[in-house]
Amino acid sequence: MSEVSEAAIKQALANISAAGVPLSECITHITLSAGRVGIALTAPPDATAEELAAARAAATAAVEAIDGVEDVLVAVLTESSQTPNQITSAPPKRNGRPAPSQAGPAAPEAEPPRKKKRSLLQMARLRGTEPEPEPPTSQITRIIAVASGKGGVGKSTVSINLAVALAELGQTVGLLDADIYGPSVPIITGATGHRPPTGSGMVPVRVHGIQAMSIGFLVDPEKAVVWRAPMATGALGQLLRDTQWGKLDTLIIDMPPGTGDIQLSLAQSAALAGVVLVTTPQDLALADVRKAAAMFASVNIPIVGVVENMSTFICPKCGAATPIFGEGGGEAEAKARGVPFLGRIPLAMAVREASDAGTPIALQDGPVADAYAAIAGNVVAAFAGKPERPFPKITFEDA
Repeated sequence: MSEVSEAAIKQALANISAAGVPLSECITHITLSAGRVGIALTAPPDATAEELAAARAAATAAVEAIDGVEDVLVAVLTESSQTPNQITSAPPKRNGRPAPSQAGPAAPEAEPPRKKKRSLLQMARLRGTEPEPEPPTSQITRIIAVASGKGGVGKSTVSINLAVALAELGQTVGLLDADIYGPSVPIITGATGHRPPTGSGMVPVRVHGIQAMSIGFLVDPEKAVVWRAPMATGALGQLLRDTQWGKLDTLIIDMPPGTGDIQLSLAQSAALAGVVLVTTPQDLALADVRKAAAMFASVNIPIVGVVENMSTFICPKCGAATPIFGEGGGEAEAKARGVPFLGRIPLAMAVREASDAGTPIALQDGPVADAYAAIAGNVVAAFAGKPERPFPKITFEDA
């Protein structure tokens, strides 16, 4: 296989343009990893949605034609908009004309609002004149986020094992790794060497009875993803919407730690049926999980329940249980919020060994696997008889 170079990619994009600007001049970042190429482009300010859609498709085809390229991900960002206060600060109109000022001379005319920042996917599919194709997420019955508000509480381990445990109950399950900067799913699933096949969209990796997608499958695992929040949010949106999930009963989203732009954008755009909060019993973790709960409440996402991870340490020698992080914090938090307590997961050597080996412990026998099976059953029960939230459709209207 020939080695792919940035120079070859720039040359391939030099003959493709949007609004008269060659795409080679719009490149902000290129990622190369063993035949996989990721390209970040900044859209020319005068480019239309149709031009951007055509340019992205042509760029993808041109780079795919380069010898040695196997997978291509092209993300495009457009200009940002004014804030709502700026847009609505113009004087009111009377009979189609500006009302006379009631307080002195008229203020200078405000500049026209700039276009909102949209990912190429939003602009091409949601604003175009062609009928919108059915999104890959349309066949997903339920999307559940797994969040904690902080790192280090074992959220990713809970996510993969919950997904596997749901599959063991007979559900068809997908898992999306939403941590762009620190993806864990490739390691925990043992799929670090896998590459998602490409075609009309990205095809998830099938492993341990579930489907999985992660930015970790597309970038060099030894290199840091150095992207600003808008770029990371756009890439995550494409992972969610461009992946060919097929028909799923449940899609589990392993949320990144924190309560920033990425978390809020995903919560607002992914039609989440609910969120499973993961915490340890100690007060430090509980303080952050409360912040995560408040964020989801602000966008009307219901809490499915609380999982207490690392509830007790199980000695590998004698089997004695020691509550090194305290006792009952997760259950008390669930009770205080009036939501179900889904269960406890002990801190055991077997959990770490299974994760490092890429074999989810939920597939094994023992008390930890039994705990995950019980939690999966509680999650299913939490949705029994509840109507599903439809995936949102975004429309644009001229002012």
